[in-house]
Amino acid sequence: MKQITVLASGRGSNFQVILDCLARGEINGKCVALITDNKEAYAIERAAAADVPVVVINFTDYPTKTAYEVDLFAAMKETNADLFVCAGYMRLLGSEIIQAFAGKILNIHPALLPAFSGMHGQQQALEYGVKIAGCTVHFVDEGLDSGPIIIQKAVPVFDDDDEQALDERILEQEHIAFPEAVALFCDDRLFVSGRHVILLPEKN
Repeated sequence: MKQITVLASGRGSNFQVILDCLARGEINGKCVALITDNKEAYAIERAAAADVPVVVINFTDYPTKTAYEVDLFAAMKETNADLFVCAGYMRLLGSEIIQAFAGKILNIHPALLPAFSGMHGQQQALEYGVKIAGCTVHFVDEGLDSGPIIIQKAVPVFDDDDEQALDERILEQEHIAFPEAVALFCDDRLFVSGRHVILLPEKN
């Protein structure tokens, strides 16, 4: 059983879905901690309801990102997690953290990468005029939303969509894709070869 630490900055809807899947035994793991950079994140309440320990490292309390990441790195290490899940964690992780936990950090992005990386992927998609959008679960590397892709889910884009409407449609697929990817990781079914993530067969 894998130990999972979640990093979140806000409402934590993907965090909640993962907690629910863990509770139903759909993921062979245990959430051992929530780490948040925002002392007011609603994800804290979700963690409390599930008896998950919370570590608050409030970003605005630090003079620099470097100082913040010293404590973040220490907190991540302290959890002894096998997997770190960025569920609405709104900061780029520094190189030291990514290198220390290489191959152990997953992120979800509301676009079909490599298109529309960075902030507001949904609005970028609308402005570009695409007919299909979606979400991507990927391993985190030192680039911006550039790590090897694990799962992608697509949704249609309608002519009358605004950012909120598209966001809601994508979020439904995020809630399917993210726990699926976490479950595959926890079952040791993800093999990374260069940029390719190969899905290994189920073990008997």
